[in-house]
Parts: sequence; C-alpha cells; structure tokens
Amino acid sequence: MLGNRIVVPYRPRPQLRSLPEFANTNLPRPDPAVQQRVEEFGLQSYGSGHSLREIAELTDRSHSAVRNILHKHGVRRRSGGAARISPDSG
Repeated sequence: MLGNRIVVPYRPRPQLRSLPEFANTNLPRPDPAVQQRVEEFGLQSYGSGHSLREIAELTDRSHSAVRNILHKHGVRRRSGGAARISPDSG
C-alpha cells in the first residue's frame, strides 16, 4: 500500500521473439537485401495494424529504427494509445 492507495501489480506484456529471418541481423551496416526485407515487412505489418513496438521486436530492431523506416517511406503514423471506443458500441 502506498499512502491511501493500493498498488496493483500488473503483469508485463509478453515479449515477442524476433522472426528467424531477422534474428541477429541488426548490424551497423546490414546487408541491403535484409534491410529491404525489414522495410517491406515493417510497412506491411504497420498497415495491418501492428504497433511500432511489435514490429521492432519481430524484426530485431529498435523502436526508433522502425519509426525511421516509416518516415523514410512517407507513412503517416497513427496516434498513440488504445483505440477509441465510440459511444454507439455500448
């Protein structure tokens, strides 16, 4: 308990493992073919609704690297946080 508040421990979300094709490919100078595949996968995954964090984990890249890939290709990023609940969905 912290003061008058009860602290509720939350379980951490599961960490995703990088896909085999991207495991250990995060190098200072990656193979251009691998980098192209990472970019294609990232763009497709983001378009399918995956988060930057999920894509970063699956491709063995940092959050910033994925964000930079999206920026490089002119992809407009979604706003952060959970999806909005419409008043009609009740």
